[in-house]
Amino acid sequence: MGITFIGRKKELHQLNLLLNKKSASLVTVTGRRRIGKSRLIEEFGMSHKIYIFSGMLPNEKTTLQSQLNEFGWQLGKALGQPAFKDNDWNDLFLRLAKQTRKGRVIILLDEISWMGSLDPDFLGKLKNAWDLEFKKNPKLILVLCGSVSAWIEKNILSSSGFLGRISLSLKLEELPLFDCNNFWAESGDNISAYEKFKVLSVTGGIPKYLEEIQPNLSAEENIKNLCFNRSGLLFNEFEHIFSDIFGKRSEIYKRIVQCLADGKYAYEDIYEKLNVEKSGVISEYLDELVKSGFLRRDFTWDIKSGKASKLSKYRISDNYLRFYLKYIILNKEKIERDSFANQSLASLLGWEGAMGLQFENLVLSNRQQILQLLRINPDDVIYDNPFFQHKTIRQEGCQIDYLIQTRFDTLYVCEIKFSKYPIKVDIIAEMQEKIRRLKAPRHISRRAVLIHVNGVHEEVIESRFFSNIIDFGQLFYM
Repeated sequence: MGITFIGRKKELHQLNLLLNKKSASLVTVTGRRRIGKSRLIEEFGMSHKIYIFSGMLPNEKTTLQSQLNEFGWQLGKALGQPAFKDNDWNDLFLRLAKQTRKGRVIILLDEISWMGSLDPDFLGKLKNAWDLEFKKNPKLILVLCGSVSAWIEKNILSSSGFLGRISLSLKLEELPLFDCNNFWAESGDNISAYEKFKVLSVTGGIPKYLEEIQPNLSAEENIKNLCFNRSGLLFNEFEHIFSDIFGKRSEIYKRIVQCLADGKYAYEDIYEKLNVEKSGVISEYLDELVKSGFLRRDFTWDIKSGKASKLSKYRISDNYLRFYLKYIILNKEKIERDSFANQSLASLLGWEGAMGLQFENLVLSNRQQILQLLRINPDDVIYDNPFFQHKTIRQEGCQIDYLIQTRFDTLYVCEIKFSKYPIKVDIIAEMQEKIRRLKAPRHISRRAVLIHVNGVHEEVIESRFFSNIIDFGQLFYM
């Protein structure tokens, strides 16, 4: 019996709506490696005839013919025939189209950027095959899927060749906390939110990583098994991610994310840390890392006008990636020698502080639920993001973990705290200083919000300083 499918109800609903159409559908699915793209399509196609093909990971010996041969072998296997030895994508697409002329059929072309990487005419041939053959079957759904999101956006979604042909474009994000909670199965209610967040601070809402959790083990044991064991899934995952997605250019992408391991940095800061001159190439690489789901570019904004600023900072939004760069890579030799086995995770330098930054990512990834708890209609939000204000002659500098500005002239100044113990009263002075520095017109109200895991001291509650105190653990049940 396969692994139980968890989550993606919205995406499955959108896919199921295509079944009511009276014409064929062309679909794209993008998202980070291990996010569950092909698994989603498999779940959707469970009750239908489905053909799944995957591009072969290119290496220095891969040729166009080897990609054609791999597809021909997969096609032959799907049809119960010997491998096809065609030397042109047109012939292979025609063979597949002839087998899918009638009835409800779903075709998944997975890792399509690998599949077509060595034939400059691949997408033109696929487009023609769609126009001339595949779409003749009104019940056919062709899904183009891949981890190189930037490639799909550039070559398919933004291509004039596919203009007006895409029926649905899905970008899979990390699972929300409610779905993540289901990976702890029946034992979930007996495990504290704090312990779950320790695991999620490493895995994020990545389904494949969450499938590896053993609910009977503690968070520390799970993290050590996954990350600090040379046989663990997450020990070598970083290398696989970058070599698989970015190929020969993987080293420069690694250098960029390593620059961001310690925090959030502006565009100019990244150039300085890389020690390279400004160029459009680095900008393009940063954009690809954002589209691939590993980085976020957070723009600040002008509170007075409510309009986005040109100022922004990049951060690693992928929890596993940042955890790897902060801890796994620094202990790699120990792990390979099996000498880390008896070491406590608490002994790692800056462990508690790092968990706080990881937790902040989780909060920002689940901001829709935060809005819901604050009873804020998303349509009333002018802007919401991590916020920073540069120091100038007229204003002091400040940073806000998460700031929400609504059209009702209200700022919700959110402080995110990850602590093993209840939050003490000194948080109030810290927040008062941030709010004092925050430059905003007089008619705008400022409401302090505290987001925590393990409770707050009575003095904090009795002070009535915070308009809302949110126990983030409740999102597991929303």
